[in-house]
Amino acid sequence: MKISIISAFILLVLYLGTSAYFSTHFYFGSVINGINASGKTVAELNKEILLKSETYTLELQERNGVKEQIKSDDIGLKYNANGKIQVLKDNQSSFMWIHGIINQKPSEINGMVTYDKKLLKERFDDLSCFDIKKEIEPQNASFKYLDNGYVIVNEVIGNKVNSKTLYANIVNAILKGETTLNLDRSNNYVNPKYTSSSKEVIATKSLLNKYLASKITYTFNGGNEVLDGSIIHKWLGVNENLEISFDEKEMKDYLNKLDSNYETFGKQREFVTSLGTTINVSGGNYGWLVDRKGEVKDLIVAIKSGQTIAKEPRYIQTAISHNINDIGNTYVEINIAKQHLWFYKNGSLIIQGDFVSGDVSKKHPTPTGVYRVQYKEKNYILKGEGYSVTVNVFLPFNGGIGIHDAIWRDAFGGNIYLTNGSHGCINSPPILAQTIFDNIETGTPVICY
Repeated sequence: MKISIISAFILLVLYLGTSAYFSTHFYFGSVINGINASGKTVAELNKEILLKSETYTLELQERNGVKEQIKSDDIGLKYNANGKIQVLKDNQSSFMWIHGIINQKPSEINGMVTYDKKLLKERFDDLSCFDIKKEIEPQNASFKYLDNGYVIVNEVIGNKVNSKTLYANIVNAILKGETTLNLDRSNNYVNPKYTSSSKEVIATKSLLNKYLASKITYTFNGGNEVLDGSIIHKWLGVNENLEISFDEKEMKDYLNKLDSNYETFGKQREFVTSLGTTINVSGGNYGWLVDRKGEVKDLIVAIKSGQTIAKEPRYIQTAISHNINDIGNTYVEINIAKQHLWFYKNGSLIIQGDFVSGDVSKKHPTPTGVYRVQYKEKNYILKGEGYSVTVNVFLPFNGGIGIHDAIWRDAFGGNIYLTNGSHGCINSPPILAQTIFDNIETGTPVICY
C-alpha cells in the first residue's frame, strides 16, 4: 500500500513537471508550416523562422536536370508572424501534453511571411524555363507509314511550362516555407494530349491500317491500275484530335492521271472515213467523261470500308465502248467538204446523201468535231434572228445545231453552203433526215470533219 502511494506520487510529480515544461515549450512532434517546433519555445521558434526567412531559397527542379533558385532577397521576403506563434502555443494546454503528443498534427499559420509581389513577378518572368530559345513544344504521338503499314511515333514531352499554374505553386511554396518545388510532380508542364500508349492513338493506328488494307483495281482496255496502301497513305492525314482526313486534291490529281486510260471527252481521234482515208478529228462533246468529284467520294467510302474491289470510275458521260475507237460502229459521218453524210448502224450503211451545212459567207460554218445526238424531236420549231420554221424531225448534236429536213430547199450538196448555207444545221432532204431519225438512238456519235 505504501509503495503504491509513493509510485503514484512520483508519477504525479513527473506529470506536473512535464506540464510545467510544456507550458513554455511546444509538444514533442510539433510541426508549424513545415518547420520542426518540437520542444521549442516561442522565442526559439520565432528566431529560427526569422533566420530561415532571411536565408530562404526555393529551388525549382525542372526537366532534364535543370535547377533554378528564387531567394528571399529576390522577392523581398520578410518574417511577419505578429504574435501568431504565441497564439498557437497558448492553444496547446500544458496539462493535455499526453493527448497532444499522441494526436499531434502539423499546423499551418497563414501570413507568417510576406513578399513583394512586383519583385516576385520580375523574378518569375526572368526564369530560364521561359526562355523561348530553350523551349521545346510538346507534341502528340504521331504516325509514320512504312512498307508494312503505319507505326506509332512516340510523343515529344517537351519542356513548355504552364506559367499560370507554376506561379500559383511558387506562391504556395513560399508561404508554406517549402524549399523545393519539382515542376513535374506538381504538374507545371504542358504535356501532350495523346501519348503512344493512349487508347485513342492505338485505335487511330488500327483504323489507318484498315484503310491501307483496301485494294481497288481500276480495269480498262489493255490493262489495269491497282490502288493500294502504297498510294492511299499519301492521301491520309491525322489532326491534333486524331481525326483522319483525306486529301481530296491529291486524290483528284491521281484520278487526273488515271483518267488518261478512261477519259476520251473532246480528245483527238483517228477516224477512217467512208472514202477510205484516215483523218484526225478533235473537239466536240462526245466521249467518256469522269465525274472526279463523285469518284473521290466513292473512293473514300471504299477505303473506309477496307474494300477489295474492281471497278471503273463514276462517269458524267459515257461513250459506246472503251476500245481505242470509242465511236463504235453505229454513227453519223458528216463530210463538210464533200457536203455528204453516211449513217451506219451496227456496221451496216443505212443511208447516205447530200446536205447543206452552215453558210461560210455569213460566218455560220458548221463546227467540226465528234458529237453525240442529244435528243430526238418531231415537228420542231427552229427559231433564230429573223426566222422561224417548223421541221418534221430534228436531231440536235451540238447545242442548237443538228440534222433536220429542209423542205424549202430543192437542191443539196455541191458548193451551196459557201454562199447560201444554213445557220449551222445540217439541212437534209426529207427522206434522208427521216430515215436517220427512225433508226438512230440518243447518244449516237456524230462525226463532223
